[in-house]
Amino acid sequence: MAAESTPGPGIPESGSKSPHHRGRRPGRSTALRVTAWTAAGVVVLGGAGAGYVYVKLNGNIKSVDINQALGTDRPVKVDNGSENILVLGSDSRSGANKKLGGGVDDGSARSDTAMIVHVYEGHRKAAVVSIPRDTLVDRPECTDAKGGVHPAEADAMFNSAYSTGGATCAVKTVESVTGIRTDHYLEVDFSGFQKLVDELGGVTVTTTRAIDDPDSHLDLSAGTHKLNGDEALGLVRTRHGVGDGSDLGRIQLQQAFIKSLADQVKQLGVLADPTKLYGLADTATMAVTADSDLGSVNSLVGFAAGLKGISASHMTMVTMPVQYDPANPNRVLLDKAKAQLVWNAFKKDRPIPRTATRGTATGDAAGVVSN
Repeated sequence: MAAESTPGPGIPESGSKSPHHRGRRPGRSTALRVTAWTAAGVVVLGGAGAGYVYVKLNGNIKSVDINQALGTDRPVKVDNGSENILVLGSDSRSGANKKLGGGVDDGSARSDTAMIVHVYEGHRKAAVVSIPRDTLVDRPECTDAKGGVHPAEADAMFNSAYSTGGATCAVKTVESVTGIRTDHYLEVDFSGFQKLVDELGGVTVTTTRAIDDPDSHLDLSAGTHKLNGDEALGLVRTRHGVGDGSDLGRIQLQQAFIKSLADQVKQLGVLADPTKLYGLADTATMAVTADSDLGSVNSLVGFAAGLKGISASHMTMVTMPVQYDPANPNRVLLDKAKAQLVWNAFKKDRPIPRTATRGTATGDAAGVVSN
């Protein structure tokens, strides 16, 4: 599999990688890029439960009022039936995530993974743009959910937006970079992802070559594997076991895994098993932080119901057009001209043109996990 999913009509081809190997310093662990319909799609199954179940699931969901914090100084919402969702994977260094991340319990939270999900009019297909955590951006001044103001910073790592000002600063930065209004926000944490995979009974993937990365505790031979939560987390965290050791290579693995996960959720038939149904809904709602418009079971149910028809075959997955930073092997730079092709396509609710990702950096982990 290339940096992007296999091209279909109107879907861009894979870009080409830098001709030289990029050495990387060990990075902090990263949460899985869980798509909006994967997390919320499980939640929708529990929407018709009894009163106790509803109250329990509703109490699980954390929310943040993005609109209140950001005010009116934002891109104009395009009223063409499409939606843009920012999905983050958070790796808080407290509680259960401390053990999974292997870090110090300093109470901090980071988002090392992020993607913009564009749901097209009619909600039958979607495009996903993964944002490399190491991309240098001009982070705008932003106000966090508690009213704290954080000054702008030039050439900041993209993932610093979340660690600086939380969800609202992450949304503000994405809107500044893209010029696109973020309609919804969903965040899924480390431990929640791990538990979700275990509740699903594992996820089956096929690796085309062996992956051995002691840093992420992953040792897989080439072939088909049914991964439990620990193993799945190791797969989406690994960066030294595949490709050029960069975050771009890790993105390729994550995109392939998400497709496998999304298809498996659709094939489970959990409605026939109330116990499993409740377990999945309970785990999914505890893992999710949403914007206030989605911060209830009813809202998530309605939102997810509109996404049920989007299967893996109708997902376009690309990496935001970037180039390796010649001044720093641990950073990438936004390819502004090619990225603008992506943002323009979203504004017009059109497919991403092939030229948008041709010749961009990829990370050289193509085809390690096949669909």
